[in-house]
Amino acid sequence: MEITNELLLPKIHFIRGTWVMIDRDLAELYSVETRRLNEQVKRNIERFPDDFMFQLTKEEESQYLYDSNLMSQFATSNWGGNRKLPYAFTENGIAMLSSVLRSEAAIEANIKIMRMFTSMRKTFRKESSLLNKIELLEFHQIETQKAVTDINNRLDYIFDKIETNDHLPAQGIFYDGQVYDAYTFVADLIRKAERRIVLIDNYIDDTVLTLLDKRKVGVAAIVHTSRMTKELELDIDKHNAQYRPIEINIFKRSHDRFLIIDDDVYLIGASIKDLGKKWFGFTLMESITPEDILER
Repeated sequence: MEITNELLLPKIHFIRGTWVMIDRDLAELYSVETRRLNEQVKRNIERFPDDFMFQLTKEEESQYLYDSNLMSQFATSNWGGNRKLPYAFTENGIAMLSSVLRSEAAIEANIKIMRMFTSMRKTFRKESSLLNKIELLEFHQIETQKAVTDINNRLDYIFDKIETNDHLPAQGIFYDGQVYDAYTFVADLIRKAERRIVLIDNYIDDTVLTLLDKRKVGVAAIVHTSRMTKELELDIDKHNAQYRPIEINIFKRSHDRFLIIDDDVYLIGASIKDLGKKWFGFTLMESITPEDILER
């Protein structure tokens, strides 16, 4: 069975405020029986907390999964009246299934499913209207205007929670003690990069290397710093021997710190290694391009 986006899209449902797939649909994609899939999950139940997997109620099954052909199949199956309610798996739960179902078919299906979830989020960002988003992903479920209104309200919540990384502030201040807040802000910037990260910072240490390792595969990382101690040189050599290499250059002409993420330039008021220890500000320099800096 060829797994296409057209095949996957109707199998993704919006239930309890999150996107899920149902055990029987996953079993079909993995080329296993639903019973076997659930048996493997039960043997490894400690890997599937409530935010990874939950069992539907009768009302939820009727509201979200009702299909006349499907229900007809259920009626003629050998399950009879004792049929168990299906289980729903969130994106995290689906990812975890790859650790308990290891057949080639399951692995291939899981890769395509995870890519579909990523594609969904990219589609959300491009759509200008909530209604278009709903029509794209849930048109097959909407039967009444009440359902449309309900989904609209829940999508507001989803965008606040899931799409946080794509609405990072353009400027702001972190105060002393906001070590974790400042760290996660810069980490989110690094995760956002699609092509390159360039850091101009006179003072770096091994924590900066660790932070830059959060970048996506294929994203280049270059650091321009004013000095190279023997300890730092050792850290860089050991790091690059095991992880994706980070290029380090000596550059002594900058007083301020700059962080280039693809085509955006951020002015950072503190060294990356000291984030949150003292007050510092940051701003997205919208009138400055990376080439304005890098060509110099």
